[in-house]
Amino acid sequence: MAAPNELLAVLIDADNVPPSKIGAVLAEVAGFGTASVKRVYGDWTRPTLGSWKTVASEHVIQPMQQFANTVGKNATDSALIIDAMDLLYTRRFHAFCIVSSDSDFTRLASRIREEGVTVYGFGERKTPEAFRNACDRFTYLEVLDEPAEETTSPAPTRVPPAKLRSDTKLVSGLRASVVTASQEDGWANLSAVGHVIRNQQPDFDSRNWGYEKLSDLVRATELFLVQPAPAGGLKVRDKRKNGD
Repeated sequence: MAAPNELLAVLIDADNVPPSKIGAVLAEVAGFGTASVKRVYGDWTRPTLGSWKTVASEHVIQPMQQFANTVGKNATDSALIIDAMDLLYTRRFHAFCIVSSDSDFTRLASRIREEGVTVYGFGERKTPEAFRNACDRFTYLEVLDEPAEETTSPAPTRVPPAKLRSDTKLVSGLRASVVTASQEDGWANLSAVGHVIRNQQPDFDSRNWGYEKLSDLVRATELFLVQPAPAGGLKVRDKRKNGD
């Protein structure tokens, strides 16, 4: 996770993101650094974007006007991409947050990462895999809650242990990451495991299965031993190492 003083550019595609989720997105972004640039792109003459105007004002997001001059061409995407490259070349930003469910930003995310700059993606579950994988980390909007609703919203439904164990992609990913991060004794630092699996699966998030923390998800599978680490934090080991 980035340091709080690292500068971020948050670029939002109003055509592909519901305004109701932006508060939650910005709360998540705050954990990565300071959003010194916040822009939302769209054709503000269109009535369908009317609900965005209040949200943009509330969260101090700069609306960027882009007229849809040609039918069938997404001028909004082009404007966002051009601005992103201009901001990238200032060398001011440690990371970019691209908020969209559109695959058109796949190459943009890859190009930013080529410069050694981190890309955080946010979008709905329908977001194409290519864009998700082009980001360093991708978070589904469906797992985010508005900060003001945390005390009233029902807790997300947790996937039960048996169903977790039948999720072959989840299990193989966790086991492979534990092996990669483990020491000679088979134990691995849990935070290192999380780092490894997110490098391999940018959209990996324990909240996708209804668990707030990675440790909760790992314990719920009942396939791993989880214990306090001597130096702090938690360590994890595949139960198969113990013959369980």
